[in-house]
Amino acid sequence: MNAARYLDSLNKEYLRLHHDYEELFWISYMGDHAVDKKKDEALAKRDAFRGSEEHLSKLKSFLPAADKKIAERLRIWIDFFERYQSPREAVALKKKIDLLESQIHKARANRREGYINPYTKKFVPASSLKMGTMMRTHDDEKVRKACFEAREKLASQDIHDYITLVGLRNEYAKKLGYSDFYDFKVRRDDGMTKGELFGIFNTIYEKTKYAFADIRKLEEKMPGLRKPWNFGYMMTGNFTKEEDPYYQFDDALERWGRSFAALGIDFQGGRLSLDLLERKGKYNNGFCHWPTLVHYKGGLRQAGTSNFTCNVVPGQVGSGAVGYHTLFHEGGHAAHFLNAEEREVVLNHEYPPMTASWAETQSMFIDTLYSSIEWRTRYAKDKEGNTYPFELFERKVRKLQPLMPMDLNGIIYVADFEREIYESKKLAPTKVMALAKKHYRKYFDRSSDSLHLLDVPHLYSWESSASYHGYGLAELALAQWREYFFKKYGYIVDNPNVGKEMTEVWKLGARKTFKEFVRLATGKDLSAQAFLNDVTRSLPARLKLARERIARLKKVRPYAKKIDLNATLRLIHGKKEIANNKKGFEAMAKKYKEWVETQAKA
Repeated sequence: MNAARYLDSLNKEYLRLHHDYEELFWISYMGDHAVDKKKDEALAKRDAFRGSEEHLSKLKSFLPAADKKIAERLRIWIDFFERYQSPREAVALKKKIDLLESQIHKARANRREGYINPYTKKFVPASSLKMGTMMRTHDDEKVRKACFEAREKLASQDIHDYITLVGLRNEYAKKLGYSDFYDFKVRRDDGMTKGELFGIFNTIYEKTKYAFADIRKLEEKMPGLRKPWNFGYMMTGNFTKEEDPYYQFDDALERWGRSFAALGIDFQGGRLSLDLLERKGKYNNGFCHWPTLVHYKGGLRQAGTSNFTCNVVPGQVGSGAVGYHTLFHEGGHAAHFLNAEEREVVLNHEYPPMTASWAETQSMFIDTLYSSIEWRTRYAKDKEGNTYPFELFERKVRKLQPLMPMDLNGIIYVADFEREIYESKKLAPTKVMALAKKHYRKYFDRSSDSLHLLDVPHLYSWESSASYHGYGLAELALAQWREYFFKKYGYIVDNPNVGKEMTEVWKLGARKTFKEFVRLATGKDLSAQAFLNDVTRSLPARLKLARERIARLKKVRPYAKKIDLNATLRLIHGKKEIANNKKGFEAMAKKYKEWVETQAKA
């Protein structure tokens, strides 16, 4: 077999292995754990392919006689296989890790969740996500505290398995020559050292920690503010309730589609399945995956498929905003990889050589659209057709201004905890809990400690563990990208030029490193400056800028065409299809809206 045919066979084989695993992954994470054994077997086969020494050796043997074009393709695959090489004993260790992760995931999916009613002392079933929303919106402090205490107990339920998992992951990383699992992840996936990464984060922390003193001063006027079960409610609870009429989930799908269409986002013929409502046993965090990668057959590009999910509770105050966030965030992920045009399939997915940092830059950039004041004043309307009022925005900004500098703390908090966990010796439950509380204290400065960190789903998954820093690096990159677009065009929402420029970068898949992509997209090297400029902006300057952006968008005609994202779309709930876009996006959105309304009444 010549080099070209060999490369084509690799693409075909990896496409199949990836698809087999991802299909079972979706079924399992949507709540059907009967497939877990098959899922783990499929994952082992995919990992065995990635770590193949035989393929790596064969590819290298083709290099001396290869022409320039073939040599470039060979190097892509050589780089891919070299990333996943591991000793035989490490392969067996990875299987142990995969099995334990599946066991933890199954236990978390089936655990008993709820709180003790402070008045009746009876157990009230409620998901961890629902209790989190209640802590931000419920008027009764005793109920909020009950939810907090219930979530604290849930956080430590898997601590023994987590300690075992950390030990196994560290053992794996050391067999590959790394100091620990975090070192392995950040160097392999992001091409950075821990020192380089946390040097950036520490600089941001030091330049913004002045905000803690402002919060303590604020507490003098708002007694009890720094209690963990009070903070979100006292700072944003009323705003969540006031904003809720403008973020009703039954209208989210149509607004999302129109926003994407106006931006010029095209899913390139891809097929998307969206499972957006909460359901018992379903994974309790939003995500997006791609069972079928963009690939080439007979020289022709073949569209990919994408699934994404979240856990909206119909009718619950504040839950609609979760749905909006998912449609924009995970929809941004879907658009990113469904627009890839690289011939080698390993460049067209979210796994290395793609970095979490660059992947998250796309999704987080897109979700800044719906959270922006200019999007709200154009798209967010209540049932009577009233537009989101600037007066509400101004009141919210005035109250939340002290929190702005700490915008990245929630991300650094998880990353710094994981770094220290993997660097620690002789972990025990008391030590893990002490570290969780220490980092909570450092990054949030509440009057009581919390173990909430241990309930972050990312900690228990191989792909997302020791990768949370990617969200932080993405925050820096998207701030830089937004600054670039505003300087160039004056506006972002409903700007097809923005969508066009993003699409040109998306076509490259994982062709470049995170730093190279940032430079390509923004014309500048990665820096924290644009982010710091934004979060430390004065209140008058923030309000002035908001008014200017609203005024600029008024000059742009609203998107009035039929919504066509060039995709086959399905709205599902588990194994049941609720609606599709065979008769048009608008018809699909209408049918889904009617169904969501019935679920809210159920």
